[in-house]
Amino acid sequence: MADVRNRPGLLTGRLASTDTGVTLAAYAVSLIAALALSAVLVSATGGSAGAVLDALLDGSLRSPGAWGLTLTTAAPLLLVATGTIVATRAGLVNIGQEGQVLIGAAFSGYAAVRVGGPGWVVVSATLLFGAVGGGAWAGIAAGLRAWRKVPEVLTTLLLTFVSFPLLTYGLSQSWLLADRDTERQNQLNTGEIIPGDARLPDLRLFGNAIDSGFLVAAGLAAILTLAMARTLLGTRVDMLGFNPRAAQRFGVAAGPLSAAVLVGSGATAGMAGAVLLSGGAAGDRLVFGFAGNFGWDGLLVALLARNRILVALPVALVFATLRTGSSFLAATGVDRKVTDVVQALLVLALLVPPALLFVRDRRRALRSTGPSTAPSTNPTPEAA
Repeated sequence: MADVRNRPGLLTGRLASTDTGVTLAAYAVSLIAALALSAVLVSATGGSAGAVLDALLDGSLRSPGAWGLTLTTAAPLLLVATGTIVATRAGLVNIGQEGQVLIGAAFSGYAAVRVGGPGWVVVSATLLFGAVGGGAWAGIAAGLRAWRKVPEVLTTLLLTFVSFPLLTYGLSQSWLLADRDTERQNQLNTGEIIPGDARLPDLRLFGNAIDSGFLVAAGLAAILTLAMARTLLGTRVDMLGFNPRAAQRFGVAAGPLSAAVLVGSGATAGMAGAVLLSGGAAGDRLVFGFAGNFGWDGLLVALLARNRILVALPVALVFATLRTGSSFLAATGVDRKVTDVVQALLVLALLVPPALLFVRDRRRALRSTGPSTAPSTNPTPEAA
């Protein structure tokens, strides 16, 4: 009988199969543990875990029009995650998506009430202005990185907190974002209602209204997936993320490419803000706190997708399900904030397996190298 050690292909296949099984088992156990802990916490607060689950499913999938709203809510999350993933693969750390979403929504809201023309022109302008706003806001971080080597992880985060008072100022000025109709009630510190011709059209399917922004997000995700896998630009982005020095030696202009990717990441987040405003997932006018944590949640979607754009789609749907389903929790007597706890536990559940597998692989690598063969620093008698 031939020695199995002489058949590396078979051995490699068995190891790969074993690793895949271990990985899937780790994710399954982690998710089950998170759901079980969520049920315990719901029961401890006086609620019923079964009733909470039914309410989440009713609010996100089973009630009339629910899954259409869930897809609408998933669109901005997917847009934010897509840009974040591309930036991460280029070795950049953009964590200012909340501010970029907010600035993009502000630019989009300005265009929606001031750009005239046919409906498709106004809708296109709102999306374009949103992308320009988010890209320009991320461009500040890109400029500081190129000019003074300021880490983008700091500037993007700090710019988020600058965006909040900027929106407040814009909503107080009629020449910027404030409602110009003085006869309308409760118009103080709010933007104008987005007119009908500036809103994204809905797709009607089985009694559900699906915002066309979801098609925009899914289409952009598909295009970027192909671009990253099949184009020279995608190869250069991955090279830059793996080893910037090696990428430069192969002719990649690291500085301009990094700046372009960071601006592009902000542009997708800004477009997410435009989709939020013109698609109706967060209301029909700008108000303070309009972003509603969509930027932060989109960042979590990208983190859980582990730099794979297509994986971000189902993860975004899970987060959207928790968002839309939480509206039905009032009937169960459980606070809507319980969905934040469930979401946090699911995030932890999906982060624990990669960490454990990394530790396992690290230990395997250390064992395979064996004891160090480096020469001793103590002089030998002959050397003495």
